[in-house]
Formats: sequence, structure tokens, C-alpha cells
Amino acid sequence: MVISRPPGHHAMENEFCGYCMFNNVAIATKFALEEYKIPRILIVDLDVHHGQGTQYMFYDDPRVLYFSIHRYEYGSFWPNLRESDYDFIGRGNGKGFNVNVPLNKTGMTDSEYIAILQQVLMPIAYEFSPLLTLVSCGYDAALGCPEGEMEVTPAAYAHFINMLGAVSSGRVCAVLEGGYCLKSLAEGCALSLRALLGDPCPLLKPTQEPSDNVTESILNVIKVLKPYWNCFFNQDILEDGEICQYDALLELPPKPDIEFATNENRPEKYDIMGSEFFPSQTKERQQMYDQRLNNLIAEVSLNKAAHRTCLVFDADMRAHKNLFMSSHPERPDRISSIYNLHVEWKLLKRCLQVQSRLATEEELLTIHSQDYLDDIKSTPKMGDFALRDKGQEYNSIYLCTKSYECALLSAGSVLNVVDTVLSGQAQNGVAINRPPGHHAERDTCMGFCFFNNVAIAAKYAQNKYGVKRVLILDWDVHHGNGTQNQFYNDPSVLFISLHKFDNGWFYPVAPDGGHDFIGSGDGEGYNINIPWNHNAMGNSEYISAFLQIVMPVAYEFAPELVLVSAGFDSARGDPLGGYDVLPSGYGHMTHMLSQLANGKVVVLLEGGYNLNSISVSMATCTSVLLGDQCPLVSRPKPCDSAMKTIHEVIDAQKKYWKSLKFQVSVPDIEVQQITSKTEKLNVQDLHTTNSMSNETQLNGLNAAETSEAKVAETAEAKAVETSKANIGEIAEAKASDDELLGACGGSEAPRTVMDVLKLPGVDRMYAVQPIPWCPHLEQVEPLNGRRLDCRAPCLDCDETDENWICLVCYKVYCSRFKNEHMLYHGLESEHRIVLSYSDLSVWCYACDNYIDNEITYPMKNSAHRSKFGEDLPC
Repeated sequence: MVISRPPGHHAMENEFCGYCMFNNVAIATKFALEEYKIPRILIVDLDVHHGQGTQYMFYDDPRVLYFSIHRYEYGSFWPNLRESDYDFIGRGNGKGFNVNVPLNKTGMTDSEYIAILQQVLMPIAYEFSPLLTLVSCGYDAALGCPEGEMEVTPAAYAHFINMLGAVSSGRVCAVLEGGYCLKSLAEGCALSLRALLGDPCPLLKPTQEPSDNVTESILNVIKVLKPYWNCFFNQDILEDGEICQYDALLELPPKPDIEFATNENRPEKYDIMGSEFFPSQTKERQQMYDQRLNNLIAEVSLNKAAHRTCLVFDADMRAHKNLFMSSHPERPDRISSIYNLHVEWKLLKRCLQVQSRLATEEELLTIHSQDYLDDIKSTPKMGDFALRDKGQEYNSIYLCTKSYECALLSAGSVLNVVDTVLSGQAQNGVAINRPPGHHAERDTCMGFCFFNNVAIAAKYAQNKYGVKRVLILDWDVHHGNGTQNQFYNDPSVLFISLHKFDNGWFYPVAPDGGHDFIGSGDGEGYNINIPWNHNAMGNSEYISAFLQIVMPVAYEFAPELVLVSAGFDSARGDPLGGYDVLPSGYGHMTHMLSQLANGKVVVLLEGGYNLNSISVSMATCTSVLLGDQCPLVSRPKPCDSAMKTIHEVIDAQKKYWKSLKFQVSVPDIEVQQITSKTEKLNVQDLHTTNSMSNETQLNGLNAAETSEAKVAETAEAKAVETSKANIGEIAEAKASDDELLGACGGSEAPRTVMDVLKLPGVDRMYAVQPIPWCPHLEQVEPLNGRRLDCRAPCLDCDETDENWICLVCYKVYCSRFKNEHMLYHGLESEHRIVLSYSDLSVWCYACDNYIDNEITYPMKNSAHRSKFGEDLPC
């Protein structure tokens, strides 16, 4: 952080302006561009006055994204420039890289500023993916400053800094600009510095509905930037005959009768002693602001836990295992693999290690019924085959004599982490626990889950510590039906679940994971399902949902504790989920949630069945909780199906959450029309930089990315860097030489698997890799004239979807996603090799792996002929 004066953002190439002699941030940006060849720099100007000097410096430079939030009042506020309005978006190669958010009324609060960051700045920043962020940190929008007349609390600046730190891997430099109320200035600077040091963000009061005035500004900005940024393509276009909710969207500036500052009306001398330059407040008003600031300062807790992160793990939880199928996906090695990577990354020694314990009956009964508890308590005395039969009474459950004890240990260990966090010993916590819990209902177990760990933890926090508002965020690929049902009419617990739904056909195969299940009674609106359909969702879709739904609602709810049902079966390579979320995506979601609840976040394990991906993903979450920087993520381009889901969720929830008011159709403004209107205006001393050739841009990007790869020096950072490189997150869009595409970019060159494997630091891919041979292939019987029929039903239940055929006896049974009859057939017959009629993959139950061996090719080919009417392509 740079605490210096005089400020700089008004200073232009050839003159002083607005208290500013040299443009500090612009000089620093030029230095970083030229000395360090940094290809993408984000400048965020929070000063209440538009930093026109900085805008001029980089108006046609696509390496620099300039983003300004400033008081404007349609041009009547200093510096009274036409080019400070929202329709000045850059020029030439820099078109789309200049963003002005004009505030046309005074009195804007945290709610308005946070809405601007969530709806405009952060989506663009994630897409731009800067390698350095410079903040022109003016505090004249803070409460009490007579120049700004805004009401942003000093604590909010810590949140702004924290948000920006995620998109540039923590490379953030805050540079003081304006700010003239000494109390709010000092407090804002101090809290900003704490944010840069990694301290938790102070609690903010629940955000209120953003004013219509700022809503108009936000939507106008989106209207003009929509052609340049993919993150806005989900904003609907106003159709012919459709009524526009905000009249201001139908017009282009300027407003009539506004006199702008131009070269023509520029005075020979400026009256620097006038009230315009030195606004004053009455003594009564000063006292009022002073008292409000004192109250705000008193409310901010500066307490810091002795330990950043606590962690619980107990190898005894490995004792829960499937005696009849060692290859069951919910197997003991899950937690061992995660724990071992924590040790390898040297994360464990940085954490306060928490003792495990068994949950008590009293704690379990806050969620589960006595009858159910008595039923599960009886299982340790049963024999192996009786346990197998008992497990079949439930949905997707296996039992052994140690299952009950492990389930108690899993729930109790999570409660010890909650204790450690809420008692102030640690800021946040991690539980490497199993069995999972979020499917468990009040009176039954299901989906590998016995006791609902996260629900028990929420009740425990409320009962023991008096926590009033708990956010439960469930990113497991399966809907957390059990958790939803526990709090469906409870407004003290906000439950948000992002999950694979496939129109209700994905496990747990029920309609209550749909977007229209919103809670009931007093809890109406406090249940939010984000149900994905069809596509394999990844970082882009999840981060988009966080930016557009999760975080706006979370700030409005203002939780005092965040519990994360962290299932990693939505990770790339998971055999059950089939999704594509990367470790970096989980890291960014964790970082965003850490902005809430004064950093009181507990991450507990749910699902996840690819040992590589769950280990790296959970270790990345722990690394972020410890204060390590988020790895860079690729530019988000959410699929159409995801955007449809996000639209549906917002439509269902916006009556309950006023922060979701921005899903409004905007006019379709032709880029050429906007360009002609803005560039014909008399722009005062608009500084024109030399446009780089696209070849020069590309050379600079490549050089910078090479140096970027050298940054990760610690073992933890190297591992995270590997996951970044695996997905090609350092790829850059290339523009054609004869076309100025602005922020739209060009087409990305095709990249093969071999190209990715040749990237620095890549030694493995996070995907399911079939093995070429296994000893059980000798069981496979030849076709002997058989013709496989992909439409054949399950022999036990007549199911026709998700079926497998045994390559030993050629019997057809349904998958574990249906009624698990093929699984039971394998257990009873000891036939290990099966072929999926869904994707034509071959699986070995004994080796717990996919097989790619030529002995299975005739069977695959026969199934392909049945399914598609032709042979497999060579």
C-alpha cells in the first residue's frame, strides 16, 4: 500500500490537475508494462472524482483495463467532463477496456458499491484475468467526506481490496488518492491495509436494495459493454414491444442543459479557493458524521485468532469400508489421500491440529430422530452378511461393524472444528472427514451418508454460541437433499446448493433439487438451488453462479458463520460427477466465501471419488484459507445451459433478495452507433497512446506468461501451478492483424492434449485414465456371434437407462445411479468386467478402474453398432 500525497489520478500528460502533479498510478502502470512486460493490468479507481488523467493515458491500450466508480450527476459534478460518462468505453484496440460507472446521486452506500463490484467489476476482472491490480484508493466516497457526500463505510474498503486480490493472484497495490474526512480516511486506509495483510474482512451489515439510480447506471454500463465481454452475454436484449423497466436505458447521454468542461470554455485562471473546491459542513453535520463514524469504528472487531486455520483428521475414520466391494467409490483411501497431500504441500504444519471426537446422542438428536438413531446403533452387533442385507434396506448405503462409530467420529470431529473457530482459537477450519453427511435425512441414511454433519454443525453453532445466521454452501455434485429438508422453513439458515440435476434424473433423482424449491413458511426464500442440466459444468459456470447469485445473496443475508459442504465430485476426472471444476475454481469459491462472517468459514468433506482431484482440490481450499493466493483461472465463458439455470434461479429468488434485481432486459445498442456518438464529441486533451500491433501484444503476453511460471516457488504454489497449467489457463486470445476487436479478443488456437502436457510443470492430467491391462480380463468371454442390444432392459427392474452388460455372462443390469443391480451382480457372481451402454466404457470392479484393452474392442464395436448404426471409427 502506498500512503502518499499529493494524489495523482487527475494529472495529465502535460499539466497538473485536481490537486495532482504526477499521475502516480499511471506512471506505475507504464513501469510495470515496460520494465516487467506484464501483459494485463487492472486499474480500479475508487476515488469519488473521475480519474480522467488515468483514463486518457490508456484509452486505446488493451493491456490496461481502467475501471472507475465516481460521482457524476450527469456531468454537473467536477471535473464536469463528458468523457466521464458510461458510454466512453475506449478506442481502437482499447475499445471495451475503459469502464466508467457514473453515480448520479449522492448518498450512495455499501450496498450500491458492492452491487457495482459484483455485477460489473468482478465479472469483467475474472474475464480479463489481470496479472497486476492497481487501486486508485480515494476515500472521499467514505462516510463523512464533504467532497464526496457518499456513505461508504470504512470497513467496506477492506471488502473491495479482498475481492480484487483474488483475480490477480494477490498482486494488488493500493495507492492513496483523495479522502478529506480524516477519521474515515484513517479508518479506511487502516482496514484496507489489514485486507492486504490477509486479515479477515470485518463484518458488514446486511446489504440493502441498491437504489434505482445506481441500478440504471449499472445496466447502462452493461448495455454498452455487452458486445465486448462474454460475462454479459446472459443479459437479455429488450425485444420489440417489450416495456423497459428503466427509462434511462432507452437513452444515450448526454442529458440536455448540462454544461461540460471543454477546451472552448476553459478559463484562463481557476478560482482554487471557491466552495466548489473546498466544500464545508455545518458544525451539527460534522458532529453527526463524527458520531456515526465512532459507532462504526466501535462495531468493527479487530480481534485476530491466534491461528489462521485449524484442521481435523483421524485415520480411524478409515474403518468404515465395504466388505463385499473394495472398489466402492466411497472408500477409506479418500481421506488418506487428501491428508497425505496436505503433508506433501506442507499445509498440515501450518494448521492448528484439532482433536477428533465422537458426536453425542444429544447432538445427533438435534437433527435425527431417536428411532433412526436406535436403528443405526444396532449395526455394530450384526454379522457381515446381515449388515449387507441391512444396507440394502437403504438407498446407496453399505454397512460394516465400524460404520456407526466412524459416522459418530465424522460428525463429532466437525463439531470440534466449529468449536475451535467460534471460540476464537482459529479463524477458519477444515475437516477431512468421512463418511459424508449431506444426503442423510432426519430418519434415514442414504447416498453414502449416515449423519448430516453440516446440519448438526449448524444447530450446534446456534445452540452453543448463539449464532443467529448460518450460511450452508453445498457445492457437492449431488443435491444436499438432507440438509435442505432440515432447514426448509428456517430463516436462520440460508442453504445454497449448486448441483448436477439433469432435470431431476441425477442422484438423488428427485424434483426437490429444482430451482423452484425455495423454502416454505418463514423459510421461504432461504433455500436456493442452482440445478445444472446437461453440460459438464466447470470453473466458468460455478464462478458465474457465485458472482451473480451466491455472493450478492450472501452479502444481503450477512451470515455469522459459513459452513461449506465441500464435495469434490464436481471436479474434473470424478467418475460419478463427470463435471469439470478445477482446483483453482474451488480455491476462488473458498476465497469469496471467506469475505463473509468475519472469515469464520468451516470446510468439511462430502463427496469426491477421484483420489487425485479430491486431494488437490481440498488442499487448494486449505491453502486459500491459510492466506495463500488464489491461482489464476481461465476467462469464464459459461455455457448456454448454465446461463439458463442462473436466469431461472434469479427469477425464482429475486422477490426475496433485492440484490438480484439486475436481471433486466437492456436495449441492443450497436457498437458502431456508440462509437460514432462518443468519438465525434470534443474530448478534452484526450491522450492517444501508440496502438500496439497485435504481434507486439502477443510477444509481450508470451514473455510475461513465461515469467509468470517462475513465480511459484514454494511446494504448495508449484502444486497449484500444476493444476493451472493442466487446463491451459495461461492461453491467450489472439486478434487478427487487420481487425480491431477490442475486448472481444480473437479465436483461440486449438490445443491438443500433447500441447498441454508439454506446458511447464505439467506431469499429469486430472482426468480418469483407463489402464491398458488388468488380470481380470481373462474372465472376458468372446461374443461368439452375439449382437449386443443397447436398448435391453435390466433383468431385475426393467430399467432401460444407464445400463451395463457383463462381459462374462452377458447379462444386463442397471448402474449404481439407478438401482445398483449390476453392482450386486458383480458381488454375487464375482464377474468383474462390465461394459456401459451409456458411454461404451469398460470397467473392472476389482481393479476399480476403466480398462482400454483390445480384447474388449469387439464388444464395444457391437454396442456402437446397436447404438449408432455403424462401426466404431478407427
